[in-house]
Amino acid sequence: MSGTRTRSIRALGVAASLVALGGLLAGCGGSPAASAAPAGPTTVAVGAVSNGAAKETPITVDVVAAIRAKLPASVIDSGKLTIGLGFLPAGSPPIGYVGSDQKTITGSEPDLGRLVAGVLGLEPVFANATWENLFVGLDSGRTDIGFSNITDTEQRKLKYDFACYRQDNLGFAAPAGSNWAFTGDYQVLAGKKVAVGAGTNQEKILLQWQTQLRAAGKTLDVEYFPDNNSTYLALSSGKIDAYFTPNPSVAYQVTQSANTPNPVRNAGTFSGAGSSLQGLICATAKKDSGLAGPVAEAVNHLIQNGQYKTWLDAWNLANEAVPTSLVNPPGLPLTNS
Repeated sequence: MSGTRTRSIRALGVAASLVALGGLLAGCGGSPAASAAPAGPTTVAVGAVSNGAAKETPITVDVVAAIRAKLPASVIDSGKLTIGLGFLPAGSPPIGYVGSDQKTITGSEPDLGRLVAGVLGLEPVFANATWENLFVGLDSGRTDIGFSNITDTEQRKLKYDFACYRQDNLGFAAPAGSNWAFTGDYQVLAGKKVAVGAGTNQEKILLQWQTQLRAAGKTLDVEYFPDNNSTYLALSSGKIDAYFTPNPSVAYQVTQSANTPNPVRNAGTFSGAGSSLQGLICATAKKDSGLAGPVAEAVNHLIQNGQYKTWLDAWNLANEAVPTSLVNPPGLPLTNS
């Protein structure tokens, strides 16, 4: 009887070895076992450790096998989506920065990367770098895709594919107690004092409006301050009527000032691409890598399920929503890239 038991144990050991060997072999090459999506949904704590820039909101997403199957085999086999960020050295709230725990990458961009990775059944891995090295990472293949407030331009399309997910807007910060609003027509700026950052895209637009108003015999005073703190101090004291700056920066200031004596509101937006084109912020992949299409489909899945809206609302960016994610739509022309 003990001999029978010994033979059974040996048989089980051989079987286990064969199973282990089979598993090892299955892990090599692009086998179905290596390509299998992880089981179960993924919950992303959107806005976690955001230091008040977002309302922490859990969003649970399921893997969509039909979208995952369209990924390049190398990405599926790796089991990871390596996401390039360009937020070094100081970060840029609310779109990307180190959270209040001093270690977690947070922001609207990393959170969308986490959600998209969940739909694709991949583990999100972040590679945070300077803005210039973000693109070096994409070019070298060290990162798969960039989620870093990257604007769609025709110049960048020569090297990259885009899956667009947010409007690229500029915003007007104004005191919460004022009733002035930017309606899209620069004429409403007549007689106003508006601050802007020197050398920025918004300065270029604002100076053009100033020239047009002067030609009509009207005024627009353009003001400059050394930093955001001094600009918002001038806004709260009434020295200026508005501050023209990227819309996410206005969204951040709205949340940060909400419970202070000088709250700020968003008084209106304008396309960062100018009056003739709606600028777009896009996930960015190396040209012909095969990633832009599946990522756009993942974003559209989030849009259709309402999870995209929940993500934007959590970060106070609802005014930058797009109805659908497009692959390589018209971008800033070569003359303005």
